[in-house]
Amino acid sequence: MEIVTKIAPIILALIMLGLGLGLSIKDFTRILKNPKDFFIGFFSQLVILPIIALGVALILNLSTPIAVGLMIIAAAPGGVTSNVLTKFANGDVALSISLTAVTSLISIVTVPFVIIASANILGSTISKEISMTGIAIKMALVVSVPVIIGMIIRRFAENFILSKINIINKLTGWLFVIVFIAIWIEEKDNIFSYLAQAGLAVLVLNVVMMTLAYFIAKKYVTGVAQQKCIALECGLQNGTLAIFVATLIFDDIAYLIPTGAYALLMYITGFIFIYILRKSN
Repeated sequence: MEIVTKIAPIILALIMLGLGLGLSIKDFTRILKNPKDFFIGFFSQLVILPIIALGVALILNLSTPIAVGLMIIAAAPGGVTSNVLTKFANGDVALSISLTAVTSLISIVTVPFVIIASANILGSTISKEISMTGIAIKMALVVSVPVIIGMIIRRFAENFILSKINIINKLTGWLFVIVFIAIWIEEKDNIFSYLAQAGLAVLVLNVVMMTLAYFIAKKYVTGVAQQKCIALECGLQNGTLAIFVATLIFDDIAYLIPTGAYALLMYITGFIFIYILRKSN
């Protein structure tokens, strides 16, 4: 995993910097205007998604590394991709950005907690040298700090950043592709075996969670645009962050495989989901 462990932190920091460049204080204060919509999305992503992932892992009787890998992707916050696809689906982009921003910033606490707790349940051994605080500090350096720096840069060069935001979003997408290709190159002999092990699990997780989030939102949020947003936020996770955390905690490449499989499938299921929503409307 030498290529991945060296490039993943750098690329994740650049992606999070790009996320920060797209954010402003109003993306956080907007939550106060529609707190119910935000809370439903927040609760669905941070609480229900990991519970569903744990259920899938246990029901399918996954091997421990694949099961914990599934929990890693479930613990990850949404990424820029969820914002882009929410826009494509005519969803509430502002809510999507707010959810991505908040879940990304607090992921330095939520991600280590979910992974360490689920690893204990699933019987995976985590080195005694690795603590929740240690993971949180390392995550903060490549997740929260770049987001804050990006927001500061935007504050002082807003017009320039806004004129280039589409280019920035495309670059962050390509940066994830680089990480993904690096994994394929380094593990090309084993990758199809791992995908065979993880493919069904990530597909079930993705489809079940997007569907469940959509119907939960349908019952509790203010409108159709918010339903679409919350469903997509729960179905499009930050794969680069998941890769970084997996390599930070575990030495075995198998823990990364659900992340790679999920990254492949989430775009396919995401676009199918959007197509179904457009047809139904």
